[in-house]
Amino acid sequence: MERPGVDMPHVEFKDQEPQAMGERKEHQQDEENCQEEAGGGSASANRQLSGLEGKSVPYFSSLDSSIDILKKRAQELIENINESRQKDHALMTNFRDSLKIKVTDLTEKLEERMYQVYNHHSKIIQERLQEFTQKMTKISNLETELKQVCHTVESVYKDLCVQPEVGVVLSQGGAGGSAAEGDL
Repeated sequence: MERPGVDMPHVEFKDQEPQAMGERKEHQQDEENCQEEAGGGSASANRQLSGLEGKSVPYFSSLDSSIDILKKRAQELIENINESRQKDHALMTNFRDSLKIKVTDLTEKLEERMYQVYNHHSKIIQERLQEFTQKMTKISNLETELKQVCHTVESVYKDLCVQPEVGVVLSQGGAGGSAAEGDL
């Protein structure tokens, strides 16, 4: 994870950068010359310069200290943000896992209920199929009986149709007719 740095405005001070001994002496001489031209004494200029040098070190060290404090605070803020993000990530992970468990449980309950409905419908369908099979068997038996009745009626009809012809033939035969009538 990228951590943004703290951008501090760049401030330049005349005496901020350390100077070499030769440069410092040249700088002091330039200042003394400027002060002498302005009418000031060299002794007072030396006192002022030494007073500034003594104060500049604590001033810059306190400035460095302030910058370090700001950097530490920025770093702490960044760490707090990262910790907060990690907590949010953990929370979302837990939420997702919890949601998965609940969805899985709900799916299992729905599936179980669906199978219960399937079983109930299967029992109803099985009962109706059994009733249908029984009725088809009964229809088949009735059809068989009906065929037998039809054959019986056909046989009786044939017998009825054949008997009058036999009776007519016998009566035409004469003497044998009385014997034929007695047989009936």
